[in-house]
Parts: sequence; C-alpha cells; structure tokens
Amino acid sequence: MALPRNEPHPSTTNGHGYDRSISVAGDLLIERILSLEIARVTESAAVSAAHLRGLGDEMDADRAAVDAMRHELAKLPIKGTVVIGEGERDAAPMLFIGEEVGTGIGPEFDVAVDPLEGTTLCAKGLPGAITVIAIAEGGTLLNAPDVYMEKIAVGPGYPKGVVDLDAPVGDNIAAVARTKGVDPGEITVLVLDRPRHTELIAAARKTGAAVSLITDGDIAGVIHTADPDVTGIDMYIGIGGAPEGVLAAAALRCIGGQMQARLVLDRPEARRGRPEWASWTRVRPIRSKTWSVATVCSPPRA
Repeated sequence: MALPRNEPHPSTTNGHGYDRSISVAGDLLIERILSLEIARVTESAAVSAAHLRGLGDEMDADRAAVDAMRHELAKLPIKGTVVIGEGERDAAPMLFIGEEVGTGIGPEFDVAVDPLEGTTLCAKGLPGAITVIAIAEGGTLLNAPDVYMEKIAVGPGYPKGVVDLDAPVGDNIAAVARTKGVDPGEITVLVLDRPRHTELIAAARKTGAAVSLITDGDIAGVIHTADPDVTGIDMYIGIGGAPEGVLAAAALRCIGGQMQARLVLDRPEARRGRPEWASWTRVRPIRSKTWSVATVCSPPRA
C-alpha cells in the first residue's frame, strides 16, 4: 500500500490519527545516529571489562575494555583522531594518541577515551568503574599531556563564577552554601583520597562541610556534581589527571555545570614538544552554556 505524501504510516500513530513517529531535523541527524553508535561503543567496552570484575587483574580488565572499544570505534562513520587515549604511540599498542579511528569516511572528529576509568575498582569488584568517550569537532579537544590538573567543579543552576580555583576552599564552600541557601555544614565536597589533599580536606572540614573521599575515578567524581539530589555531592575539588579533566569537562558540557581547571606543568617532559605551553598554566574556566573546548581547553593558537 502506498501512502499519500507526508501521511504517517498507521504503525506510527496511536489509533486516533496522531503521529507518534520521531522526527529529527536534518542537521541533527548525524548527531542522533552517532549518539546511538557511541553508546554502543561504551556499552561494549563496559561489558567486556565487567566479565573480569573482581578477578584482581587490572591490566586484563583494561585490555578487554580497550580491545572492545577499539573494535567498535572502527565501525563508526567518522574520520576520528584520538587526542586523549591510552598514552603515547610508543607506550600504548591501541587507542594511542594520534591513532585514527572510524571508517575514514565521514566528518572529522577529535576522540577522547578512557576505556576503563577505575581499573583498580573493577579488579577489586568495587563499584564506580566506568567507560568514557567524548567526541568533538576536529581540532577542538585539548590533547592534554599525562600530567596533573587542578580542578574544581559544581553542577548546574549556579550563577557564573560561583567557585574560583584560586580561592580558598572555605570561600568556595561558603559561596556554594550561600547560593543554595543552606549552612556550609549541609554541603558535601568530593575529593580524591590522596596525601596531596591532606590540607585541602582539613580546610574543607573546618567549615563544617562533609568531605566524601574516593580512591579512584575523578571523572565520575566531577559528574556526580551534576545531580546532587541523587549523589549527595555539591562540589568536586582537588588535583587529578589532566586527560581525565578533559573528559570530565566534556561531560559537564553535555549535562550542565561549571568547572575550572589548570594544568600542572611541573615536569620538563610534560612540555616536551609543546613549547607554547611553557607558561600556559593560568586558570581556564569551563562553563555549561558558554563552554567551548576549542576556546577554553585548547592551548593558545597563533
């Protein structure tokens, strides 16, 4: 049966003539398709790693996730380049920095991945391990070196600049509490449980705020701030990996929130091959509405 032009097929209506079909604007079609395909990429990596959960072998779990993710990425209709991955080419056999992924036919994208964030968590059978991927237009995601990054993040709904990476932790907690209309004692701050954060943790607790410590997984830690009613986390602060910082920023760009970050380029090897980064340590704000990886996270361009 041929339907008249523009008439919905009976299977897409609810029986009363109302169209139940899903329409997608032409310029968003590729994004819709890629979103579904990318979900399959992360799902494959997560399931592969889950088979090794609790077996005590971090390397095997990570390798399983990497293999599965790379296999699925090869099917995507994109010209992708890995900018955040498993390491430099000479140190990572797969998903290394600069590796081309996808079919090679389609739009150009930067690809940032962490096939298994929380390898220790997975190996020990603990909750919190996740699979992460972010893609953006080619040339826009920061190819962050494997160094530390200072970070502070809050979820959506706060005025611009409510937190400041250079402000004392007590001031940031007070600002968040004041905006929420609560006492500092009702604020919960998430921090990686590391010796380098001893003073930070003490200062946060001095305000009366609760400090929730995590052993691994600061991408998930930043994401927790986006839904405090569910996670109980109002703010993330501390020093973690720079590659993880880029992925966390991409997550907040999608789901809302604010983040400020600063690379810690305290080792000569971190600047090797990147002379323009020698003095690039100033704060770069990452905001939910005006946030742009190209203009905020990328190093200055000529």
